[in-house]
Amino acid sequence: MAEEYDMKTGQLVSRKWREKNALGGSGKWQVEVGEPTSPLVGTLESELIKESSSNPVFMRKDTLTSFQWRIRNLPYPKEVYSVSVEKEQRCCVVRTTNKKYYKKFPITDLDRYQLPLDAAALSFTHANNTLIITYQKPKEILAAEEELQKELKKIKAANDDDSELLPIAQ
Repeated sequence: MAEEYDMKTGQLVSRKWREKNALGGSGKWQVEVGEPTSPLVGTLESELIKESSSNPVFMRKDTLTSFQWRIRNLPYPKEVYSVSVEKEQRCCVVRTTNKKYYKKFPITDLDRYQLPLDAAALSFTHANNTLIITYQKPKEILAAEEELQKELKKIKAANDDDSELLPIAQ
């Protein structure tokens, strides 16, 4: 797992997971929080078949008090969308009444802490062809993140070393 934090706000910017593949080598990174990784430009795969730029793009971007998912390129009005919680499957579901979009996604942080899903904590809005789904963080997760922030303040950042910064000769 690799996590990236904003040095000014202390907010989580990205979280990625990588597991070993069948042969024991490193697999591909699975992005949990942050921008999804795009294939490298210039690779043979991306030149032959390319995903449409108008396809919906699903990503998670957390705030200090809530988990937030954004689905870009959804042009329908807000009344078309339905966002609900499936407690038995431990996931959230996004549906459209016109049956043009359907997505199930788990809240992995709640699974890690073994906390129940609460439909009252879920809300959504739509603006600029983007559906924004918000789930308010439970107090247990807020307390754990506060403890993590205290620990992170004790650790020096990877690019915080001034000895690497050399003046540019002119």
